Amino acid sequence: MPFVILAIALLALTIVPGLWVQAVMRRYREPANRYPRTGGQTARHLLDSLGLHGVVTEVTEHGDHYDPLAKVVRLSADNFNGRSLTAITIAAHEVGHALQDANAFAPLRLRTQLVHWVAPIEKLGAGMLLLAPFAGALTRSPTLGLIGLLGGVLTLSTGVVVHFLTLPSEIDASFGRALPLLKRRGLIRAEDLPRARLLLTAAALTYVAVALQSLLNIARWWAILRR
Repeated sequence: MPFVILAIALLALTIVPGLWVQAVMRRYREPANRYPRTGGQTARHLLDSLGLHGVVTEVTEHGDHYDPLAKVVRLSADNFNGRSLTAITIAAHEVGHALQDANAFAPLRLRTQLVHWVAPIEKLGAGMLLLAPFAGALTRSPTLGLIGLLGGVLTLSTGVVVHFLTLPSEIDASFGRALPLLKRRGLIRAEDLPRARLLLTAAALTYVAVALQSLLNIARWWAILRR
């Protein structure tokens, strides 16, 4: 019974933060026409006002983010074309990352380097996880399969570490950059400020939610290793 309770608690810890982030984003997508500018127009307006004319804005299907290598603010179609509080606030958050990049903000640079290094390692880890059972069966060596699985789990865990290390950059983009910009430029209504803070908190915690979900996957592989 204690094990079941612990398992449920861990499951809640890894899944609930992600569900909360999604719920907050959905909640403030209504009303859909709350502001005169779309998220894409807001991002362009802020970038130009900051002198970041070389940073491009575009629609993406891979989640809202700023690409420091391509110098692009990418927003989902809902946020790029939408006029909701969510669209405006998330656009400002991503512009916050662009401003960090322009100011050589050290945590953002570190994250960019880590993502570049970790991506091929994660692919290698995934490959090791897939091949390990076959290697163990072909060689009839359980130890070889076990080593392969352990190597894959350890490799995948590097992605979790990177997600957690992005938190300082995310918090600064939300509350050190985006919120002051929204207030100073008068881009959101005064009564929406508490809601914007909630949205910016959700934006900052997005990668933490992803990291927690990745931990759940690693725990699943660890359970396989113990069998």
